[in-house]
Amino acid sequence: MFRRLNPLAWLSVGLALLLPPQASLADEAANASAPELVTFTTQQDHQDMMRQLGITALRPGPSGNPSAPNHANYDESQANPYPDLPAALTLNDGQPVTTPELWWNRRRGEIVEDFEREVYGRVPKNVPGLTWKLVETRETEVGGVPVVEKQLEGHVDNSSCPSIEVNLAMTLATPKNAEGRVPVLMMFGGFGFGGRGRPGQAGQRPAGAGNAPRPPAGRGFGPPGPSRTETLIKAGWGYAMLSPPSIQADNGAGLTRGIIGLTNLGQPRKPDDWGSLRAWAWGASRGLDYLETDPAVDARCVGIEGVSRYGKAALVAMAFEPRLAMVLVGSSGEGGAKLHRRNFGEAVENLTGSGEYHWMAGNFLKYGASEASFGAKTAADLPVDSHELIALCAPRLTFISYGIPEKGDANWLDQRGSFMAAVAAGPVFRLLGAKDLGTPDDYLNAAMPAVNEGLLDGHLAWRQHDGGHTDAPNLESFIAWANRHRP
Repeated sequence: MFRRLNPLAWLSVGLALLLPPQASLADEAANASAPELVTFTTQQDHQDMMRQLGITALRPGPSGNPSAPNHANYDESQANPYPDLPAALTLNDGQPVTTPELWWNRRRGEIVEDFEREVYGRVPKNVPGLTWKLVETRETEVGGVPVVEKQLEGHVDNSSCPSIEVNLAMTLATPKNAEGRVPVLMMFGGFGFGGRGRPGQAGQRPAGAGNAPRPPAGRGFGPPGPSRTETLIKAGWGYAMLSPPSIQADNGAGLTRGIIGLTNLGQPRKPDDWGSLRAWAWGASRGLDYLETDPAVDARCVGIEGVSRYGKAALVAMAFEPRLAMVLVGSSGEGGAKLHRRNFGEAVENLTGSGEYHWMAGNFLKYGASEASFGAKTAADLPVDSHELIALCAPRLTFISYGIPEKGDANWLDQRGSFMAAVAAGPVFRLLGAKDLGTPDDYLNAAMPAVNEGLLDGHLAWRQHDGGHTDAPNLESFIAWANRHRP
């Protein structure tokens, strides 16, 4: 039997039919209170950050054109205006760091804080979670070796800002007939089966080279011979191609989109927010999350690799992600392995300009300022330098790679400045029980090895190959070196 409802009850039923569900009302209220997405041009975003920092003028970066009035310096006698580097093994209070415990418990944290606040930015605590989905699996061959390839998509939870979608793209390939789990090199590059399309590798100009010289006519960036993926598979390794643009755009206009924009709900960055390099490094950590679950992968032996701007990102990823076992840093230049305090080729001022500032934290702009509420700052005012970024990788396997200018790895990248940084990082590797380059600690005068003669006996390695703007000619050396030292 039906129970008779009184008039008030019928009124309640009628209102329930007319009104949307409570959840929908809550969603509408949330959407109404959500700030409108900001869409800036790169120039507008750059100017907004200068405004936040009180900067009214920046020094222009040097030009790679030798005939330009502000051409870059390539004279070694003028290359070290600030020869004294921050002391990696001295606490902020002046106490020397003489034990591994003091490094791990205090000094490392001080260096991380300086890099996060002033150079690369902080990863916010409210970054949304990510779920990996296997899109497709297929069996194929790479260099004649049977492999299993998996196309993966990492969907970032965008419920806080549905109008911004972020879906990481990664391809994993492992030898089909491997006996047991295999080491894997995660590479910043193109996405797709077969490792097709590799931004930052052969064919792309050096990072920050918008005004740098092109290679001599007829000389490409890429070497002949097997591809990097073929070299890895034939050596019994796997590879994971991770697409940086699927994580964060490589321009200032994209900073209110991508993972940075999603976390900020489409609003502009604050001065210590992360830049694209740190965002790409975050993406590598999420890729590692998946690789740790794949039964074909030896999760103890996952490395990260990149060339040019992605070489910078690879070094940043290794420095901040302790689960990574190794890194191959290809031709990274300024913002990567090159010392900021060097006056040779690309400079801090190039990274604070509108073309490259998005790689860094907003606070980094201060070190290119000529007029500001705080006066002016230069590279000498940075609390850290790249030798300490390399030191953050210790005692894990760290390989610094370059080519030669004659083949397209331009002087703009300052190969020697990166070698000096690796030398200066050596004491930290030794303190932590690892072997450094094996050179004297005099980074200003240490002799670089000849081309194709690497320093590969330690956990910190250096090799300059005779190719161009790629790390492919060093990959066989990297694999052999890593095989000697990995678990």
